[in-house]
Amino acid sequence: MNHTLPIGVAQFAPTADIAVNVETIAQLVATASDRGARVVVFPEYSSYFVDPFDASLAENAQELDGPFVEALTRLASQHEVTIVAGLLERASDGERVRNTAVAVDGTGLIAHYRKLHLYDAFGQRESDWVEPGEAGEPQTFELGGLRFGLMTCYDLRFPEVGRLLVDAGADVFVVPAEWVRGPLKEHHWRTLLHARAIENTVFVVAADHPPPLGVGNSLVVDPQGVELAAVGTSTDVAVAHLDVGAIERVRRVNPALRLRRFGVGPR
Repeated sequence: MNHTLPIGVAQFAPTADIAVNVETIAQLVATASDRGARVVVFPEYSSYFVDPFDASLAENAQELDGPFVEALTRLASQHEVTIVAGLLERASDGERVRNTAVAVDGTGLIAHYRKLHLYDAFGQRESDWVEPGEAGEPQTFELGGLRFGLMTCYDLRFPEVGRLLVDAGADVFVVPAEWVRGPLKEHHWRTLLHARAIENTVFVVAADHPPPLGVGNSLVVDPQGVELAAVGTSTDVAVAHLDVGAIERVRRVNPALRLRRFGVGPR
């Protein structure tokens, strides 16, 4: 009998009210847990979001051991799940912030990743407000026989991020996002999620903001690029059961990682 790990992808639109965001997260974690999920993935900027960006970002940024992560820890403990969500983290200069993905279980913070590639594209300038992360060791955590690796939103457009994660042993790419709507943007989102899964023979779990700002379409994709579960444009949770043995079986047939002629490294 195949061993599976249930994982939930939770889609919602974070607001400029941290307490409201925590309450929405609590409701979605409860829903995901009721549906059997052991991991629940939330979007980028889950703790606080405002559009357009303004000085309130720095005013509402928190530390890694601040009240938002404490709230996630309580929820993780209560429902016996691991939660991944976007945190607006306080930066070193006191003016900008860090766009951070945190992974939390009932014991507290188990991994955190600061977004490497900032969204200075399609008319946006995230770097005016956000301090980029350092190109250090890939951030991963383990659960249920799988290793999860963290990346964020715009990182999807840089396939070397996935290569670094898979070389660190990641079986699942976890992608909190706020994928902004626009011409062909939903097409890009879906194509890149499938491409990262296929080229690395991994699962990809990606949570986005719903419309009108995000494209929605939060997805779970398997190592052959097949969608296992998805949320359309609503606030909801979709749960997929990740077959722990699938990666080994796919890589026997498609040994693309083993046949590579190049490695990647930071610039």
